[in-house]
Amino acid sequence: MSRFSFILQATDGAARTGRIDTPRGAIRTPAFMPVGTAATVKAMLPESVASTGADILLGNTYHLMLRPGAERVHALGGLHRFMNWDKPILTDSGGFQVMSLADLRKLDESGVTFRSHIDGSKHALSPERSMEIQRLLGSDIVMAFDECPALPADRDRLASSMHLSMRWARRSREAFGDRPGHALFGIQQGGLEHDLREESAAALREIGFEGYAIGGLAVGEGQEAMFGCLDHAPAMLPEDKPRYLMGVGKPDDIVGAVARGVDMMDCVLPSRSGRTGQAWTRRGQVNLRNARHADDPRPLDEACGCPACRGYSRAYLHHVTRSQEMIAGMLLTWHNLHYYQELMQGMRDAIAEGRFSEFEAAFHAARAEGDIERL
Repeated sequence: MSRFSFILQATDGAARTGRIDTPRGAIRTPAFMPVGTAATVKAMLPESVASTGADILLGNTYHLMLRPGAERVHALGGLHRFMNWDKPILTDSGGFQVMSLADLRKLDESGVTFRSHIDGSKHALSPERSMEIQRLLGSDIVMAFDECPALPADRDRLASSMHLSMRWARRSREAFGDRPGHALFGIQQGGLEHDLREESAAALREIGFEGYAIGGLAVGEGQEAMFGCLDHAPAMLPEDKPRYLMGVGKPDDIVGAVARGVDMMDCVLPSRSGRTGQAWTRRGQVNLRNARHADDPRPLDEACGCPACRGYSRAYLHHVTRSQEMIAGMLLTWHNLHYYQELMQGMRDAIAEGRFSEFEAAFHAARAEGDIERL
C-alpha cells in the first residue's frame, strides 16, 4: 500500500500549491473539501460531487457515531463503501460538535461525556475513543481530538484549553498507532493569541503528525481578526506538511487563507447556501428568492459550466426556490460546489504560474462589480 505523502510544487509569496498522495488518490492543493456530515453531501450524488472537481470529502465523527454508529459502518465495509465514495475522506474528531451541539456535556482530563442532541442518549468521547471511531469509519485523514472554545474567550480560558488539547493530541498520536496509508493531523489552538499559537505549534511539532490543522478560527471572531491570526499561524507549522484551516468558509475567506499559506479548507456553506436559495458566483452572492429574478431568462452565471447554469434560467431557479421544490437545492448546491472547485483550480494555476496577486486582485474586482443588472 502506498503511503501518505505531501509534495510542495510551487509557492507565490506565502501561497502554496502541491499534492497530497494517498492510497485512494491524489488531493490537489489548495483543496476545498465539501462536507458530507452524515455520509452524504446534502442534495448531491457522490459522482456529481466528484464531477465538480472535489478530490476529498469531509465526514463528521460526532454525527456518524450517533447515527448510524461507527461499528455499523465498519461492519458494512467502511465509510467509503457505505456512501459510495472511492476518493479520500477526512473525518473530524468530534470535539467541535460536542462543544456546539451536545446537551449537558461534561469536560475533564479524560475527555467529554455528553447527551446526544438527537435522542438524549449518553456518550463519551476521549482521544482514544475518537481514534477508534475514525479507524472504524476507515477515513484516510484522521483528526486529533481537541477542544475548541468559542471566541471571544479570555486568555486564561484559551491557554488552559490549548494545553488540554495538546495533552489530548499526544494521546491521539499514541492511540492512532501505526496505520500505513492513513494520516493523523494535529490541531493548533490558542485563539487569537500569537504566543499561545506558537506554543501549540511547538508542542505539535514535537509529537509529530502527517499534517497540521489551524483550529479555533471561524468561530465568531470576524474576518479581520481571523486574517490577523493567519498572518502568522500557518508559518509556525512545518513547511513540508499540509496545513488545514478548519471550517472556512466564504470565497473571500478562502482566497485570503490561501494567500497566507493554507493548503486545505472545508465548510458547509456551499451546500447549506444552496438549500436556502443562495448562490455564490464570481460576482458575489445571489439570492434566488428575490423577485427581481422572476422574469429573467438569463443563466445564473453565463461563464459557468455547471448544470444549473447550462440548462436553467434565473426565472426557473427563482420559481423552484420559492416553491420549495427539491430540485432547487440540488441545482444550487451543484452550482456552488462547482464554483468553489473552479476557484480552487484558478488559485492552483495562478500560484504555479507566479501570478497569484493578479488573480487575487481580479477576484476582488469581479466581486466588487456586484450581480448583473436586473432586466
